[in-house]
Amino acid sequence: MTVGRCFGDGDALMARYHDEEWGMPVYDDRSLFEKLLLDGFQAGLSWRTVLHKRENFRRAFDGFDPEAMARYDERDLERLLSDAGIIRNRSKIEAAINNARAYLDFRSHEGSFSAFLWAFTDGQTLRRSPRAQSWEQIPASSPESEAMSKALKARGFQFVGPTICYAFMQAVGMVDDHLAHCFRANDD
Repeated sequence: MTVGRCFGDGDALMARYHDEEWGMPVYDDRSLFEKLLLDGFQAGLSWRTVLHKRENFRRAFDGFDPEAMARYDERDLERLLSDAGIIRNRSKIEAAINNARAYLDFRSHEGSFSAFLWAFTDGQTLRRSPRAQSWEQIPASSPESEAMSKALKARGFQFVGPTICYAFMQAVGMVDDHLAHCFRANDD
């Protein structure tokens, strides 16, 4: 098998995302918040769809500023529902606004969002051994993503099921699922 990447061949944006972002550990609270929301928008869709709209999401949601988003009212909801540059799913948009409020509540009562999330992997990147040869060998969820989902839901977050949490954990480097043939699999 030739050395390559897990995904992104033929799509420059996806290739750059794979090479420079996917699976790289993220510890910044705001960056984790943004990524969790974007993974919520991915539910039922491909990550490619969300990634190609990411800049539009950032514009539409005030740079994913939770303080600004927590103040959104019915006019903002209607503005977002009419924005063709984002995924216009009412439930997902309402969940994003709700999650901004839940995030602010979490931060004011519990502190670091990053420390909370990384605790589900004991602060380490989980690596599959041996590495998977294909996507079919990678689970859609894990005990860690199930625990994260349950804990986030208990704190008022929405669109954070175990599969969304697992995709999030892969994206932010809590889980390293680069395939065996991927050049990033050798970053160990």
